Amino acid sequence: MEIADFKKRVEALRAKLDAAAMEKRANEIEAEMASPGFWQESTQARKKTQELSDLRKDLDNLTLLDAALKKEDATALEKNLSQLELKTFLSGPYDKNNAILTIHAGQGGVEAMDWAEILQRMYLRFAQRRGWNSDVVDLTRGEEAGVKSVTLTINGPYAYGYLKGEAGVHRLVRQSPFNADRLRQTSFALVEVLPEIEETEAISVNENDLEWDFFRSSGHGGQNVQKVSTAVRVRHKPTGIVVTSQSQRYQEQNRKIALTLLRAKLWAFAAAQAKAEEKKLKGEYKTVGWGNQIRSYVLHPYKMVKDLRTEVETSDPESVLDGDLNLFVEAELKGVV
Repeated sequence: MEIADFKKRVEALRAKLDAAAMEKRANEIEAEMASPGFWQESTQARKKTQELSDLRKDLDNLTLLDAALKKEDATALEKNLSQLELKTFLSGPYDKNNAILTIHAGQGGVEAMDWAEILQRMYLRFAQRRGWNSDVVDLTRGEEAGVKSVTLTINGPYAYGYLKGEAGVHRLVRQSPFNADRLRQTSFALVEVLPEIEETEAISVNENDLEWDFFRSSGHGGQNVQKVSTAVRVRHKPTGIVVTSQSQRYQEQNRKIALTLLRAKLWAFAAAQAKAEEKKLKGEYKTVGWGNQIRSYVLHPYKMVKDLRTEVETSDPESVLDGDLNLFVEAELKGVV
């Protein structure tokens, strides 16, 4: 690519990102941080500190692009441009938020539960590769192996924006490790991805609508967690939505996580209702089923991972299952077909 073409891409990127507005916002946060009461509200302070870090990183990368243009360094230009251009696709209202990811084993017994656990590891490794924090907040193990369902919280810049495209049915084809004949087996798992949402007027939770249950954790929190009723389950009476948190050592910590999970579920519930009503008015409403397959992972008789939406594929499923998801995540964000 010619340097003149890189220059056009940099100019277009600056316009889309609005570098001047980014600099203004960074200065505003720095001014707030200088005020005496900034750290009194620790949660908000951490979020603004993270926002400032992200803004400064993007602004520094724009400066590096300018330097690379002067040096006519095509390699540096392509690398930095690709990363920043990806940010322009993360403009949804909740894309900057943390993510709540739940995996449900499909039909197929132990095979499907094992597949769900493989996906759990894949997403935990993906988060680790990006430097994000992740935690297993609810887990129901299979009787023989694997997991029936698992909920992860994934905390990092744009975690929801990057992961939202992973929602849907994931299909695995392999030789079964659970029978002596090593027959070929197809397994399914459903992945749900929701944004972490703060308490707002739009997503408010009335304490009178909640029914709490406290019990001993069956998770990985250790013996001290299991001796007392630290795990919590909350039911939202108007909708019947139930969420559980059992990862933390103290009941109050699990209670806060449960409320975070509930707000996300209520947001999804409201969005689904609105979408269903819109389709009903248009005469297009159909029951959502297990037909939403988004990706196939084939380990036998050949090796391939293929995304059925973008047509992107690779012959290295081992790397993908070890958390190397960038190829698929970025293609889905850009709408590559």
